[in-house]
Amino acid sequence: MTNLPGPDLLAPGAAEAWLRHLGEEADAERLRAELSEGTLPRAFHQVAARDPGRTALTIGGETVTHGELDDLAARVGGWLQGRGVEPGERVVLCGGNSLDLVAGYLGILRTGAVVVLAGPTLTEHELRHLVENSGAACALAQDPALEKLSSIFGDDGFVVALESGEPTSEDSLRRAISDGEPLEPRDAASDEVALLAYTSGTTGQPKGVPLSHANLLSSIRAAMWSWRWAPEDVLVHALPLSHQHGLGGVHATLLSGSRAVVHDGFDPGAFCEAVESERATIIFAVPAIYERLVEWEGEADYSSLRLAISGSAALSPALARKVSELLGQDVLERYGSTESGLSVSNPYEGPRRPGLVGLPLPGTELAVVDDEGRCLEPGEDGEIVLRGPQVFSGYMDLPDATRESFYAGGWFRTGDIGRVDPEDDYLTVTGRSKELIISGGLNVYPREVELVLEDHPAVERAAVVGAPSERWGEEVVAFVVPEGGDGVDTGALADHVRERLSAYKCPKRFIEIGELPRNELGKVQRDELVRAAEEETRAGPS
Repeated sequence: MTNLPGPDLLAPGAAEAWLRHLGEEADAERLRAELSEGTLPRAFHQVAARDPGRTALTIGGETVTHGELDDLAARVGGWLQGRGVEPGERVVLCGGNSLDLVAGYLGILRTGAVVVLAGPTLTEHELRHLVENSGAACALAQDPALEKLSSIFGDDGFVVALESGEPTSEDSLRRAISDGEPLEPRDAASDEVALLAYTSGTTGQPKGVPLSHANLLSSIRAAMWSWRWAPEDVLVHALPLSHQHGLGGVHATLLSGSRAVVHDGFDPGAFCEAVESERATIIFAVPAIYERLVEWEGEADYSSLRLAISGSAALSPALARKVSELLGQDVLERYGSTESGLSVSNPYEGPRRPGLVGLPLPGTELAVVDDEGRCLEPGEDGEIVLRGPQVFSGYMDLPDATRESFYAGGWFRTGDIGRVDPEDDYLTVTGRSKELIISGGLNVYPREVELVLEDHPAVERAAVVGAPSERWGEEVVAFVVPEGGDGVDTGALADHVRERLSAYKCPKRFIEIGELPRNELGKVQRDELVRAAEEETRAGPS
């Protein structure tokens, strides 16, 4: 990988902005040190100590100040330490959005233990894999996962209930900590592991991704600076805190001394009421949430918003335009992953281009490379590789997978395919390498075809997959959700695509579908669509 940029490269403009922020001459190494300095609990505690009476969080009908939340974290940490939880031990945290979940998260970090994030809807089989793979000693959990985890741990650990509102169970977290001794943040190195996240496991068993305090701090600090996050900001979101997108909002709130209103699940009426009544300045959402906001027939006042951020899944230009019209401002799309944190973002000031994810965030290095790891010219499609303090160092106990995921020099292979615009250096993500369709020996990137389909007025959303074909090896199949449910003239749609794409990229089949299958973060579940395409092939003409 000899022709990748050297270690001191920064994105155009990013170095200058951060040097102005530092107020003195500084090199790239100094910049990255500033981003990753300290630990999460120490940083949160320092902010809370400066203004303890400032409101921090409203969640599940409960509101707490920064000082009250810091006290909860201290008491959870002290209680866990009293139960024998030591630095470096793994503790499963599994529940919906609640004050208990946030307090549990912060308390685990106080002890120096590692948080193992788990979604509350995981099956017992999936939870067992996380417990056994992580070597977790105990769990803080909410129904329906509480009973499953109690069964998994048996007599080998303890499981404590997370609740919303006043505790009703004797073994609930807030009952347990009522007599606990507060625990001050410990002195620790920023490279200690804080969080063990798991990949989605679409290509096999989920892999453990250890994320250090430095990884998490540098990721959110770079985004906060780029998005001009301030103590006066009010964030509203309804994303699960068991995923980093939602959890990142809590990090930003506690690092800035600002305020967040977090819902447990998305309801457009409740969400818009919160935006209006709380005078929200920032919202976090995924494309599936923005779709529902656009479709919602209620009235809402978005005038307080200064920033609407989209992530976790691709935002189509057609939907971006609708959202921008609804909100009265351009939505800001950003890009990241479990392993590489927040990496790329459209600018706060300057053009936000629909369909493009923008420029590298401060401290991040980005390149697009070919199959041999050689840098490609702007405008050429290749794999996106990243380097920076927010990038993890390797999968837990999987040396082979780690070697396969990095090039020399610490360049992480994202598995995403993209290109850099020759005119302004903005990055476009065109698909996943594992989603690449090879039809007749030629490469087809699904996102490129989807963008063309979604530009047709009769198409609300589209997803493109490769289905097995005796003639082509794989054939391009398009699933389309009609605009307004009126149906699609597939002949006209095919003509629309042929005018814009080479013949080998054009779908061989168009399948109308009422809704695209998605996971809880709004990512299209393409495996389900491939199976549906195969079933249609077996069924033959109707």
